[in-house]
Amino acid sequence: MMDLMLEAWVSSLIEISKLRGSDGASQRWKPGRKLKLLFAAYNGARNTGEDVRVEEMLRQFRRVLGEENVQPSVLTFDPELSRGYFGDATQIKFPNIFPPFLYREVPRHDGAVACLGAMFQRTFANATAAFMIGTVGIASARGKISVAYGGEAGRMDRVLSGMCRRYCQQSLLIMRNEESCVALRDLGLPSELGTDTAWTFEPHPSQYGREKLRRAGWNEKDPVLVVCPNNPFWWPVNASVAKYVARTLTGAYKESQYRSMYFHRTGAKADAGFGRYVTSIANAINAYRSRHKVFPVFVGMERLDWRACQAASQRLGGAPIFTSGEHDMYELVSIVRSAHMLVSSRYHGIVTSMPALIPSAGVTIDERIRNLMCERGHQHLLVEADDPELEGKLLEVLERLGKENEATTNAIGRTVVKNIKMMARMGESLERCVHERYPEFPARAARRNWEEYLPPLSANLRHLVEKYEIN
Repeated sequence: MMDLMLEAWVSSLIEISKLRGSDGASQRWKPGRKLKLLFAAYNGARNTGEDVRVEEMLRQFRRVLGEENVQPSVLTFDPELSRGYFGDATQIKFPNIFPPFLYREVPRHDGAVACLGAMFQRTFANATAAFMIGTVGIASARGKISVAYGGEAGRMDRVLSGMCRRYCQQSLLIMRNEESCVALRDLGLPSELGTDTAWTFEPHPSQYGREKLRRAGWNEKDPVLVVCPNNPFWWPVNASVAKYVARTLTGAYKESQYRSMYFHRTGAKADAGFGRYVTSIANAINAYRSRHKVFPVFVGMERLDWRACQAASQRLGGAPIFTSGEHDMYELVSIVRSAHMLVSSRYHGIVTSMPALIPSAGVTIDERIRNLMCERGHQHLLVEADDPELEGKLLEVLERLGKENEATTNAIGRTVVKNIKMMARMGESLERCVHERYPEFPARAARRNWEEYLPPLSANLRHLVEKYEIN
């Protein structure tokens, strides 16, 4: 019921925005003034993947549009947790009750960019999809640039599907895989094929990650196995006034409270599913290390993942844990890239490892990792998190990762380069969108090659492009 009320609230504010049009909005952009862009995502929660996505998005927008021409602002739940990120972008605190905030804030900018990876789907919460639809819907209703950039579309309930169909028609929708484009096409929405924006991210040098592993007990000889678990059975979160009141008055539901009125899924089924998940992962690793020398490490890509890391680590006798609560994105990705093999239930655990050509596998419960592994041609390295045979299948996957051949590494390298080039195409679409909305926006000098639509590439990425580029 609360989700329905939230969705109705967002829808009504978009409809009011349509009636108002450009009336009362910030002054239309004019030459001589920087273009004010609002980036709406899930920042300030120390979700490494979302932070990396937006960091690279901002670097690309500055490169494509000209740093001297744009004035970005980024929404964040907690400015302290996103301090030092996003360059000189203004960070705006984002409230838990967001519809009236979006209604006020979006019109103060010349455009809005929806950035959340799980953009038009209900994997984590109906509220996140309503947040993204509200962002682009209000922007287009007020005559602003309205862009959904490099996200995913998938399963939504009937109400969210209707909202998406009605309010995203006038937005530039760039999805990060073909499956997402199909999902929007089924709703009658045009979209462009793009990619995630994390591919160009460069963490601290490898020396940082290796030193952290040495301090955690690594002997520098055994292969490092990085595992990025989460709790797939906690999601989606749902709003509950009753639980919120009980939490406030009596302290109940402390363990399941996600944020404000939103609570994780709980109950015997969810608890049992999580128990099987962490036990299966730990047992598979134990079986693998009984046959092979390996140094297992758990990495929590989001602060919430420490629970899953701790539960699995305890079953292994105390394997080292690194989480985003203690390490920023530059540090944590450096640790991830120090792996010799990786298993992840976090999409960006895999994405951020791939530029280092680390053999990786996925344990998933939704479309995101599934789509990525299909793109790589590595469906055999994918296991469903709720598979009753997870333990045995994961052990088989670990054996494959430990014996990965050159063909697998090459497939990872080709996928990285393919997505970098796709990201450049997104930059072209962005440039075109801005000039269509504001024809007088400064045009950049003629570009010599596709790399000029990207943030500056690291030496490592340039090497991969030289080795794996396919014209």
